[in-house]
Parts: sequence; C-alpha cells; structure tokens
Amino acid sequence: MLSFYVHIPYCIKRCGYCDFNTYTPNELQDGASLEIVSNDYIDAVLLELDAAPTDQVPTIFFGGGTPSLLPAKDLGRVVAAIKARNGLTTDCEITLEANPDSVTDEKLQGYLAAGFNRISFGMQSAKPHVLAVLDRTHNPVNVKRAVDMARAAGFKSISVDLIYGTPGESLEDWRATVTEALSLDIDHISAYALIVETGTKLAAQIKRGDLSMPNDDLMADMYLLVDQMCNEAGLDWYELSNWAKPGHECVHNIAYWKSANWWGLGPGAHSHIDKKRFWNVKHPTAYKQKLFAQQSPIVDSELLTDEQLHDEAIMLAIRMRTGLALDLLSDAAQTRILQYQNSGHLNLIDKHLQLTAQGRLIADRLVQEALG
Repeated sequence: MLSFYVHIPYCIKRCGYCDFNTYTPNELQDGASLEIVSNDYIDAVLLELDAAPTDQVPTIFFGGGTPSLLPAKDLGRVVAAIKARNGLTTDCEITLEANPDSVTDEKLQGYLAAGFNRISFGMQSAKPHVLAVLDRTHNPVNVKRAVDMARAAGFKSISVDLIYGTPGESLEDWRATVTEALSLDIDHISAYALIVETGTKLAAQIKRGDLSMPNDDLMADMYLLVDQMCNEAGLDWYELSNWAKPGHECVHNIAYWKSANWWGLGPGAHSHIDKKRFWNVKHPTAYKQKLFAQQSPIVDSELLTDEQLHDEAIMLAIRMRTGLALDLLSDAAQTRILQYQNSGHLNLIDKHLQLTAQGRLIADRLVQEALG
C-alpha cells in the first residue's frame, strides 16, 4: 500500500503564526494572480507522480497552503492520475484541507465529483480577537456555513482544525471555541497547541513584547478541557491531538503514525518508502523547473537504521490510543515507565501502554523514559 500527500503551496495571505512551505501569489511573482502562478503547477505534480511506486492507494491527502483555492478540476486531475496509475482501494480516503471562506456549493460539488470524500476546515478559533492575533482571514460565522454546505453537498466525513494557546486567549475563550466546534455537523476535531516558530510574524511580536504566551498550566487546562468536551460529545481521542466519532478517524494520518509508506508530491513534500526518507526542493518555481527539465525534485534523503525505526515506532505508538506494545521496550525501560501507572499517567491494557489524559500532558517525558 502507498499513501499520497499532495502539497498545494498557495495562500492568499500568510498567517502570522505559520511557517509552512506556503507562498502568496505576490511572493512568487510581483503583482501576479493565483491563476498565473499556479497555471502549470498540476502538470509538474503529475510529472513527479511518474517516479512513485505503483502500489495500490488507501489514502490521498491534499494539504497546504490552501488546496481549496484551486479549481476542483485541477485537483481532480491528480486523483484521476493516481487512480489510473496505481488503483485505489474501495474505501480510499481522499481528504481536502479547506479555508471556510474559499468554498462555494459549486466548488464542493466539483470536489465530490473529483473523488474527495473527506474535508477538513481550518477553523482555529470562534473568537474574533484570537483569529486576529493568528492573522486568520476567515469570518468565524463562515465556518458553520461551510460545514453545512459540505454536509449538504454529500461529504461523508467533516473535520475542523483548532489551535489553543494563542496570546490573549483565556480558558473561557477556548471553551467557547470548542463549544462552537462541537455544535457543528462534524465527525472529527484536531486541536493543536500553538507553537511559535522562529522567523514568523508572531515570533517577532512576542520577542518585542507586544504579545505574551500563556503559561503551561493554562495550556494544560485547555488540553484537558477539549479532551473532556470531545469525549462527552461522542468524539473519542485516538491520537494526542485528534478526536473522532467511531469510523471517522483520519486514516491518512494514522498511516504516518504507523510509519507506513507514503509519497509526498509537491515542493518541500517529504516521502517515506520502506527504510528511506526523502524530500523535495522547497520553492515552487525550483520544483517546477526541475520537473519540466526532466530532473528529480528530490533535494536530499536519509536511510533509517533499524535502531532509528525502532525508536520512531515507540515515539509514534505512544501517541495513539491503541498504545505502545510493552514488548517493544527493554526491561529497564519497562521498569521505569510502568511506575507511571501509580501516578495515573498511563494504563496497561492487553500488554499495551495507553496514556491517560494526564499522561498525554507529559507525553514527551514518557517517550524519553521509553527510549532511555
């Protein structure tokens, strides 16, 4: 099996916290429109596809950037090419990341016709002052409109992404956001703690003292709150930052966490095939130039050792509700980590270590205990 990630590197505006490999049209070409900078992008992606293995495909995920900025027919060309070349499983999950402001009923119908069956909206927050700090462009009321349109159009699985820990966000602000998210007709929530990345506008604001980050105790309270509220609403946690109704877990992301094989198409995209990890040139122009010159866009790679694969298996498994198999650990590591049962940080179920909500707050420390 081979999953595909398809990177769409375009955004209308760069969010203040974002350090993803994304570009506004003006950053790529002074005064250019999105149509101009992206007009031959899919052609390049299809050229890269020719280098990938031909195994059957269980998941395709279009991320970015803002994939929903591109017409459905363009993204559909990639889906159709993968289907013709590799073949899709009967239950293949095909996900589109979308900005709530960038979808219309006509677009949604087009994405469904192209084969998409799962959509993930970047909600981030329901509070305008939080969105303003994050530099998010969408109107909060448009999230419900977009979700309702997607459901009416026929999407079987709908997710929203949330961010907590934004400077100036209180616990009650966060409660209001989660309440609003859970009132929507959704099947899945991803909730990520804000990470301030060096070089972003947000990092500069914090360095100048214009904004200050919330403390660790508040961040922990925010995590425990979203976990409790999701569980009460019938969305169970299945990975540190993800909750879903039964049968609506993101199969694509689970493939990452299980170190399955995937191929990343697009600039800056990473791939993992057996023991090899490799990644593409970051800039869209360089990416296209390489492919149109019949050259590989891969800029570097690494061959993982058995020890690295073993350590990664531990680091990834401990994040999952299915848990970490005890027999992956040395006797010394087992002795160290099993002590955390007494403190309420983990449970031992069928010889698998499963983190409690409190345990998930110290997941990094438990990983170190498991590896040390």
